Amino acid sequence: MSDHSSPDVVVLGAGLAGLGVAYRAARLGARVVVVDRDRVGAGASTVAAGMLAPVAEADAGERDLLALGLQSAARWPGFARELQEQSGVDPGYRELGTLVVARDRDGAEALVREAQLREALGAPVQRLLPSAARRLEPALAPSIRGALLAPDDHAVDPRAALEALATAARACGVVVRERTTATGVAVHDGRVAGLDLQDGTRLAAESVVLAAGAWSGSLRDALPAEVRVPVRPVKGQLLRLRGRVGAAAAQQVPVLERVVRFDAGYLVPREDGTVVLGATMEEQGFDTQVTALGLHELLRDVHEVVPGVLELAVEQALAGLRPGTPDNAPLLGPHPALPGLHLATGHHRNGVLLAPITADLVAAGLTGTGAPIAPAFAPERFSTAGLAA
Repeated sequence: MSDHSSPDVVVLGAGLAGLGVAYRAARLGARVVVVDRDRVGAGASTVAAGMLAPVAEADAGERDLLALGLQSAARWPGFARELQEQSGVDPGYRELGTLVVARDRDGAEALVREAQLREALGAPVQRLLPSAARRLEPALAPSIRGALLAPDDHAVDPRAALEALATAARACGVVVRERTTATGVAVHDGRVAGLDLQDGTRLAAESVVLAAGAWSGSLRDALPAEVRVPVRPVKGQLLRLRGRVGAAAAQQVPVLERVVRFDAGYLVPREDGTVVLGATMEEQGFDTQVTALGLHELLRDVHEVVPGVLELAVEQALAGLRPGTPDNAPLLGPHPALPGLHLATGHHRNGVLLAPITADLVAAGLTGTGAPIAPAFAPERFSTAGLAA
């Protein structure tokens, strides 16, 4: 039995990547339906901290990923304004700047290397003595060994951004079908014919976008071997904290004004007064349990950077699943082995950062208006042998 709706594009996944592609494709004139096994943003998007820090998140050897991150970070201000105009919802973009701090000698040496990389890229950075860093953020521990101020590393609230994006997408005619499970990508005469659903219907479409995050590999057995998607879940636990500490409580000011990043994690202040502390990196399959060990690691390490955090109330403990690929770079754009199949997944730690450029690149490919995707992110870069591993 076939579904009578007739979209041009079906997007599997209603997180930031999937909704971003759907929104941009609809703005370019496509009829789009988004399907998600759960509700909007129920995956990694609502658990993410929302740091926009392309240099910090890419290793020195990941030049292509670094360049992509820098391009996407530059698009975030305009993307946020556009979403607010289209939806009337503030997406939570804040130009905070980031303090990168070292808590020991090894960390201080790593700061020197990071500063050199930023300077080589022309990215603004200011090296600070510990005393200068504490003047900017008085809650920092007296024992920190050094700091960098990265004024262009900002943050966005992913939950607010999701609300704005979902509202904007629907306003552009995108249909979002929550709690709808897909069983496979339909193929006819060697090309995509739509998406098969668990209820036995088929959502017919010329193009399908796989944007299901850590679950993007769940359809691997329903796809030809040469186009199976090698995405694995990478667990991350974090805490949402609320309150004010010490002198800050009496003065009624937030404990932090900026994002603070250190070797073992980060703290991201929200406009509503909460602070996000994250995040672990665990290869535990699809386990999303919050564990005592994971939270212990977060609190143990942050105590050496911002000790007052231990006085904050725990509002929420969360675990999410990042979508990782064998090289931890995203899979973007059309798959040449199966016409009509497009990918927007595998973003690992960079899903929020890369949301604007993912939307632009994949939607352009869907509508035939884009340039070829860089080989570092092309879906076909993994061999069939690698996919089957």
